Amino acid sequence: MSRTDLRSAIADRPVVLDGGLATLLEQHGHDLSSDLWSARLLRDDPGAIEAAHREFFLAGAQVATTASYQVSFEGFGAVGADRDEVGLLLRRSVALAAAARDEVAPAGWVAASVGPYGAVLADGSEYRGDYDLDVAGLRAFHRPRLDVLASTVGEGADVLAIETVPCLAEVEAVLAELDGTGVPAWLSLSAADGRTRAGEPLEEAYAMAADVAEVLAVGINCTTPADAGRAVALAGAAGPAVVYPNSGQAWDAEARSWTGRSAFEPADVSAWVAAGARLVGGCCRVGPADISSLRATLVP
Repeated sequence: MSRTDLRSAIADRPVVLDGGLATLLEQHGHDLSSDLWSARLLRDDPGAIEAAHREFFLAGAQVATTASYQVSFEGFGAVGADRDEVGLLLRRSVALAAAARDEVAPAGWVAASVGPYGAVLADGSEYRGDYDLDVAGLRAFHRPRLDVLASTVGEGADVLAIETVPCLAEVEAVLAELDGTGVPAWLSLSAADGRTRAGEPLEEAYAMAADVAEVLAVGINCTTPADAGRAVALAGAAGPAVVYPNSGQAWDAEARSWTGRSAFEPADVSAWVAAGARLVGGCCRVGPADISSLRATLVP
């Protein structure tokens, strides 16, 4: 079965994203306590990642987001990987998602994940935005990884998922690197109360993205479901929105564990779609059963 261009698909109908890949892997017994998080398994157990992608596709997801979120030249360099190996791992993340898609959901899509600078620091700063780099420094950080993942679009990946961005400086940096490349991407921020994690208005981030033709949707991820609605309304005012909140549980970066109970309700998707959401799924602690329920709500 041939795949429709994702930009064209979301112009016609909402598309279902997957859920939290890393937290699904944790539930299956994998130790993700290192700074590399799920990216460690790209080296140590790639089959587990492919199996998790298959599980989400079987649950009804139409898009697999790759395990490249935590992959960086700096992070893997710290554990002895050279630049060639890091490039290989980035490309492997796409190949694993594409293999699962081609086996289970050949009409689906693969989004190559581009995590924020804070994810590589592994100190929770993607939920604060208090970075030690300016825009130029952030551009230099993102450029090598973006170059590798952009090269996979059309060769396994369909789109870049630039996600969990906590501040306008990083928005400016990734958009500057993306502008003019012709590589489709969505831009998703980590936010609360209608503001970035650094306290800036979300509208400013979405307005910046409006000038970059490569961006096919803007929105929010890894925020609470309660915060998702407000952010989707802001994003959807300008065009297609992407929304994939976490379960609403809190991440303790020091203890590297989740606390509280899930507040993810697939029925909320109707309100998100009404507000302009066209890419809809879940993030951390949102599992295949949640995605199956979301799909049933979205596609009766």
